[in-house]
Amino acid sequence: MLSVFIILFITLSCVSGVTVVTQSPLITVNKGQTAKMDCNLGTVTTDAARWYKQTPGGVPQFVLMFGHSSSAPTYGSGFSAPKFTSTRSSKSDYSLIISNVDVGDSAVYYCKTWDKTVMVFGQGTKLNVIDFPLAPPVVTLLSPSTEALKESKATLVCLAEDISVALVHVSWTVDGRSVTDGVWSSATEKQQDKTFRMSSYLTINSSDWINNVDFSCQVSVGSKFTKKSISNSQCY
Repeated sequence: MLSVFIILFITLSCVSGVTVVTQSPLITVNKGQTAKMDCNLGTVTTDAARWYKQTPGGVPQFVLMFGHSSSAPTYGSGFSAPKFTSTRSSKSDYSLIISNVDVGDSAVYYCKTWDKTVMVFGQGTKLNVIDFPLAPPVVTLLSPSTEALKESKATLVCLAEDISVALVHVSWTVDGRSVTDGVWSSATEKQQDKTFRMSSYLTINSSDWINNVDFSCQVSVGSKFTKKSISNSQCY
């Protein structure tokens, strides 16, 4: 089911005229605190925001629906007030609020709406609930191989290890500019020491590497992050 969400998001992002639903990418809070996740429905002002919870390897669960004319949310099975609620600050700006969060609330929360007859999902908000101090991950940024650079395209690999939690946010920049095209990130994998590791990949033009363009990968876990940069000139 999650693969359906991803396919829908990728497909609809290419459909001309369809609204773009945006969400905050990553939130990390301590156990017992309140988590607030924001969702903007773009050009949609008359339909509701619907929230879904997706745990790693689990089935997506409908949490609640809240519309511009609603007096209270409509809940899915297993979700109810006062722990789960929703607010709106405009006809297109909604929030999902989870009170007294527990570690089991850690998940990716997707916001969905309808743009006329088209179903549109946001990219998801990763919620980490922790009951221990966070540490920045260990990040290694690997340069493309000499063989790969003989082709027009090459790949940079960003390896993150010693991650404290299962959900992280990865961002890439090229000469200081944020990029999302050509980026693919793996899911985190739990290690024997109970930390996690993951990899993110950026497809680049080989000519950019040869011309000493600067590439950076940042892996964030809550307020803790590690950023690594690399260029051809740094490798000699």
